[in-house]
Amino acid sequence: MAELPTLAVVGATGAVGTVMLDILSSRKNVWGEIRLIASPRSAGRKLTVRGEQVEVVALSEDAFDGVDVAMFDVPDEVSAKWAPIAASCGVVAVDNSGAFRMDPDVPLVVPEINPEQTRNRPKGIIANANCTTLAMIVAIAPLHREYGLRELVLASYQAVSGAGQIGVDTLHDQLAKVAGDRTLGSRTGNVRHAVGDDLGPFPAPLALNVVPWAGSLKEAGWSSEELKMRNESRKILGLPDLKVSATCVRVPVATGHSVAVHAVFGSEVDADGAREVLNGAPGVIVVDDPANGEFPMPIDAVGTDPSWVGRIRRSMDDPRSLDFFVTGDNLRKGAALNTAQIAELLASELTRR
Repeated sequence: MAELPTLAVVGATGAVGTVMLDILSSRKNVWGEIRLIASPRSAGRKLTVRGEQVEVVALSEDAFDGVDVAMFDVPDEVSAKWAPIAASCGVVAVDNSGAFRMDPDVPLVVPEINPEQTRNRPKGIIANANCTTLAMIVAIAPLHREYGLRELVLASYQAVSGAGQIGVDTLHDQLAKVAGDRTLGSRTGNVRHAVGDDLGPFPAPLALNVVPWAGSLKEAGWSSEELKMRNESRKILGLPDLKVSATCVRVPVATGHSVAVHAVFGSEVDADGAREVLNGAPGVIVVDDPANGEFPMPIDAVGTDPSWVGRIRRSMDDPRSLDFFVTGDNLRKGAALNTAQIAELLASELTRR
């Protein structure tokens, strides 16, 4: 029997890294050693993986000795430096940052859609998509295969955990400040005054509010998150000329990114046919019974792996268009799970050698 490959988790002590360890402990064991790597300040900590205590080692070139696959969940600038170093050591780096997603020599992989691209890695690096893109793309891809996608108009509803633990802490702190004051949000209550300077990573209060902004300012008034949804959808689906318009909104939800999708196809589509396609799609669960109050919502999707899809209906004015709502756990499929799935494809490839 072939020896099982060695996996490294880089950024093991972070929010997504912690979810990665939970996923590794719950999925089929395809790894031999699992090595935990983090910043020097986290070195020496012990974390539980597959029921065993594993000591965290500091990020260094030596830390990759004997490693076959490394999953990176670190800031862009750290990945930009260390993923190529890992690759130079013979490691296949699966990167969850935005550092390499649009590099033409780095595949952007969603295993339910384009698993064959894991073999196309001239730099030894595979990129993981943005968490908002991942929430919707596993639902869009099977519909594209059936009907031929032409255009997307998207509105995201992004959870505060997309900004890291500080985003979650900020929301809870703000909610504590506004709780019990029923004047807030009315003509006589000022939410900005109640929240004060406690904005955390956001440009405005999230408590009792939504903020039509996520990411950083880019050309022509678009945000970086909106451009990611366009550019990454094109690359994953292999549609470089796909028309995409996105508006990204931050909402007072701890975990679970949602997207309202208006999709235009090359052929006529109907809601029942779309439901049938989505019911057979991997990584998708259909929750679509409005008469009984059953919709895809973040409070139900959090902690689960699929993308939840509902409110499926043919557009009022165009038989080639479909509207639906999709939500998913941005820390699982939106980050840790997709990375782990890519790594498992690599483990299968390495074990067969």
